[in-house]
Amino acid sequence: MGQFVEFYDFTLYGLSAVTLSKLFFPGESALAGLLVTFATYGVAFAVRPLGGLFFGALGDRVGRRKVLYVTLLSIGIATAAIGVLPTHASIGGLAPCLLVLCRLVQGFSAGGESVGAPTFVFEHAPVHRRGFWLNITLAATALPSVVAGTLILVLSKSMSDDAFMSWGWRIPFVLALPAAFFGLWIRMRTEESEVFQQARAETTGRKRGPIRQAFRENKIRMLQVVFVLGLTAMGFYSLAGYFVTYVQTTGGLSREQSLLLNAAAMTAYTVLLPIGGIIGDRVGRKPMLIAGSAALAVLSIPCFMLVTSGSFLLAGLGQLLFVVPLCIYGGGCYAFFVEIFTTETRFTSAAISYNTAYAAFGGTAPLVGTALVGATGVAASPGYYLAGAAVIVLLLLTLTRVPETRGRIG
Repeated sequence: MGQFVEFYDFTLYGLSAVTLSKLFFPGESALAGLLVTFATYGVAFAVRPLGGLFFGALGDRVGRRKVLYVTLLSIGIATAAIGVLPTHASIGGLAPCLLVLCRLVQGFSAGGESVGAPTFVFEHAPVHRRGFWLNITLAATALPSVVAGTLILVLSKSMSDDAFMSWGWRIPFVLALPAAFFGLWIRMRTEESEVFQQARAETTGRKRGPIRQAFRENKIRMLQVVFVLGLTAMGFYSLAGYFVTYVQTTGGLSREQSLLLNAAAMTAYTVLLPIGGIIGDRVGRKPMLIAGSAALAVLSIPCFMLVTSGSFLLAGLGQLLFVVPLCIYGGGCYAFFVEIFTTETRFTSAAISYNTAYAAFGGTAPLVGTALVGATGVAASPGYYLAGAAVIVLLLLTLTRVPETRGRIG
C-alpha cells in the first residue's frame, strides 16, 4: 500500500508532462517545452541517490519502519503542493522554480522509499518465496500509473479542455495528501523483521557507519547492481514515464488514447511481474536476467516501431509486447538487488546502487528519448538506445562474475 501511494505521487508528473510543459514552460517550441519538462522530471532522479544515502543509513541504524513513515508523508506533501502551484502565467519564472523544488522533495523521498519497502518485504518473506513477494511489492509501483492515468482520463473527458487546463489537472495531485495519510495509517500496523532486530542487537555498543561499511565491503556488488538495475530503470520509466507523451507527440494519438493504452500496458506489467518472481524463485535470478536482457535486445526496436505506428491497436500491441521482456528481466533483478547484500548494510548498499542506476538511466530515459526523436527524426530511435543498453548488460551478465543470489541467507 505504501509503495502504491508513493509511486502514484511520483508517476503523476510523467503522465502530466504535456500539460505541465504548457503551463510551466510555455514557449514558441513545443519540443523545447517538453524537453525542459522532462529535464525537470530527471531532476527528481538526480537527487534520489542523496535520498537513498540519507534514508539508507538511517534505516540501517534506526529501522526500516520509521524511515518509511517519513518518506511517505514527505512525498505526499510535495505532490499536493504541485497541485496548488501558480502557473507561469500567474507568477512568471518563479512557477517553474517552485515546480523543480517540489520535484526535488519527491525525488529525495523516493530515494528512501524505493529501496526501503523492498528491503522490508525481503526480510519478512520466506527464503524460497522472496522473488514472488518482492515482485508483488514492485508491481505496486506500476499500478499507480493505471489509477493516475485513468483518473486523468476521466477528468479530461468529463470537462472542457479549458477547464482541464485551468484546474482539472490539479485534482490528481491534491489527492496525494489524503492518500499519503492512508498509507501512513497502514504502515503504522507493521513490525520490524526479526533479522533486522537481530543484526541491530549484535552491533549494539559498536560504532556503526553504514555508509563507510557499505563502500568498504560492497563496492563490486554495488557496481553490479547499478548495471543490472540500469536496464530495468530505462525500460520501466520508458513505459511508465514516457510512453503517454511519446504516443501523443510521435505516434499522433490523442491524450485519451495514449492514457488508455498505457493503463492497459501497466496493468499487464502488474499481473506479469509477480509471475516473473515465481519463475525466478524456481530457476534462479541470473537465468532470468540473461533471458530478459536478450529479449529486450531483440524486441525493443520492433516494439517502439509499433508504438509510433499511428495505429491505436498496433500501439497497444507494441506496449504489451514490451512488457513481457521487462517482466522476465524483473523476475531476476528485483530480488537480486537486495538479496546480494547482508542485513547489516542492506538498506544503505541497495539504496545507493539502486538510486544511482535510476538517476543515471531511469530519470534520463524520457529526456534522451525525446532528444533522440528530435535530433534524428526517427520515431523508433529510443528503441535503438534501449536495445543497445540491453546488449551491453547481456554481455556483462555472461562475461563477468555476477553471482547467483537465490537462497542466500544473511
